[in-house]
Amino acid sequence: MQLNVKNITLSVLILFSVNCFAQRAEETVDGDSLRYSLLINPFIEIESTEAINSMYNFEFKKAHNHFNYLQKQYPWHPLPYLLKGLNYWWRIVPNYNNHEWDEEFLAYMDTTKMLAENVRDNYNEIEGSFFLAAAYAFEGRLYSERREYRKAALAGSRSLKYLGECRGHEEYSPELLFGDALFNYYAEWIREEYPLLRPLMVFFPPGDKKEGIGQLKIVARNAFYSRTEAQYYLMRILATEENDIGGALQVSEYLNQQFPDNAYFHRYYARLLYQAGRYSSTEEVSHEILERVESGQTGYEANSGRYACFFIGHVNEIRKNYEKAKIYYLRGLDYAEEADATEMGYYFFSLMHLGRIAEEEGNAKLAKEYYKRVKKSAKRSHSAHEQARERLKDL
Repeated sequence: MQLNVKNITLSVLILFSVNCFAQRAEETVDGDSLRYSLLINPFIEIESTEAINSMYNFEFKKAHNHFNYLQKQYPWHPLPYLLKGLNYWWRIVPNYNNHEWDEEFLAYMDTTKMLAENVRDNYNEIEGSFFLAAAYAFEGRLYSERREYRKAALAGSRSLKYLGECRGHEEYSPELLFGDALFNYYAEWIREEYPLLRPLMVFFPPGDKKEGIGQLKIVARNAFYSRTEAQYYLMRILATEENDIGGALQVSEYLNQQFPDNAYFHRYYARLLYQAGRYSSTEEVSHEILERVESGQTGYEANSGRYACFFIGHVNEIRKNYEKAKIYYLRGLDYAEEADATEMGYYFFSLMHLGRIAEEEGNAKLAKEYYKRVKKSAKRSHSAHEQARERLKDL
């Protein structure tokens, strides 16, 4: 009889996984609560892998169908509902001005909280608290983007409450470390960056940015459900807060390779290539983005277009290819207007660069028109407003 090595290997891995799962569960939960421990169930991870990858790759319908399957199997558990909510969340991420999916997202977060409370109060406190912390945290993120800061603060405080109940139980699952990592980083960052908020921060324990980054790296390597979210935050923190463009670019390149149809990861990759001075790659990736915007690919819309146009415009301005630069700057202005993003930096700086090109070409009148548009659009405190005032004085 011929042996199937692949099947034997898979069987051994499954048996090993069952044994590990049973040992972990016995150490952390008792009796009947075992069946409520989906967070540490390797079978569900195997079942969910393709769907979660599909979600992050913006194949939302495919992911939703599998999450429906999970919901039918485990209708009493918050996991399928949180995943279905995230499937809508990632439709929102490329353009926070798009409110189309808010209602569905918030409905799934509400269901997640309701079921998580039942799990927490009756079966498994650690797992229930994790899902409550996660649902309130994502809800708070949306309210923050919508500038509903009172709702965001309320959701955040509730998330912290349940995060506190998870703290100290990281051996249960590396997923639990994710909330701690974000709190450690941002609790300290807020104290440093927003002195006016320091009186409010006395009600919260101190953070540690270095420890937070270290914890995010652990989650990014070892977690299953939180892995990509941890990588997303790690990329953003390294790029915008720590000024570690090289480190951020490494994470960004990995995310773009793993999820090549994720419009947000694609756009962020182009941005980091631009910041790193890798202009040829910036232009190539930006053209890829524009092709997808024009074809109407899921997640690629005017917001992605305005980023890509600015990068291509500036790369060509640096090369003194002014005609091509002007085409893309002007195209970027159109995308910004379509995306309702005329109060954003790339809109102001596209106008500024068009003004500078007009000066280079000896057209002072046109340059003044661009600078006046910046003064009209940008707040006086914005650096673009200050630059426009200076150029107008010189002209």
